[in-house]
Amino acid sequence: MANTNFNTAFTPLTVDPDKIYDYSFSIIKEEMGDHPFTDEQWLVVRRIIHASADFELGRSVMFTPDAIEAGIQSILAGRHVIADVQMIESGSGRKRFQRHGGDLHCYIADEDVAKEAKAQGTTRAIISIQKATKLHQGGIYAIGNAPTALLELIRLIKEGVAKPDLIIGMPVGFVSAAESKEELALLEGIPFITNTGRKGGSTVTVAALNAISIMADEHAKQTK
Repeated sequence: MANTNFNTAFTPLTVDPDKIYDYSFSIIKEEMGDHPFTDEQWLVVRRIIHASADFELGRSVMFTPDAIEAGIQSILAGRHVIADVQMIESGSGRKRFQRHGGDLHCYIADEDVAKEAKAQGTTRAIISIQKATKLHQGGIYAIGNAPTALLELIRLIKEGVAKPDLIIGMPVGFVSAAESKEELALLEGIPFITNTGRKGGSTVTVAALNAISIMADEHAKQTK
């Protein structure tokens, strides 16, 4: 019979936030073992694992060789970040983007987006991406929830309408999520970070975005 007595006291190893991060990252490093990622890529992957506690997801992350540098330079240039859902907007350290002249935007809840999506019989995610590409040149697109947003962005890139500096495309789900990431992996000429399969989500997309923005901040400090 299972032990259902939950009264046993448990003392956390530490309540210091910095030490909790350090402990977590050391555990991740040990359990991950050998991996194919560069030092900078690993800074992104370990945050993804930290956010998800999912090593399989971490191992499935893919980068174009120029992805991280493209993201860093985009932030330092004051380009904007476009999110597919408000969860990314809420979870990101947007002050780091603002410090360099940019900001983070999400248009999916805008009234005009909802109205147009209803009129066209399509998703708000698609219309929000169309709106974003009209308002912003370049920038980083962080897509963690809506496969239709990623597929629409890819379509607009192929048609020459959009040219992001970086795509972080890690939507989660059972309908078109894996397929949208397969399409992204085939895209040429645009730096991207993605993963294979159904797993992903806003949390891990935020983790990747935050890792890059932290690297951008560190780069700025080093060049002062």
